[in-house]
Amino acid sequence: MSIQITLNGKPEGLEEGTTLSQLLESKGVKAPRVAVELNRRILRREEYPSTEIRDGDRLEVVTLVGGGGARP
Repeated sequence: MSIQITLNGKPEGLEEGTTLSQLLESKGVKAPRVAVELNRRILRREEYPSTEIRDGDRLEVVTLVGGGGARP
């Protein structure tokens, strides 16, 4: 059975029972380099494997980019 979610503002279909870790892996996203908000709550990385995505969930996945400030 499939479910419908919103991922970064766009509708997305997933298989029921998909975890956040599985979703990130399917998108080629490396967990240490992202921040994830699920229904307006920021999740800790430790929660990704056990967080099952449910029908109607809204996810925002933001990739973190390293770098420093400007140098003279």
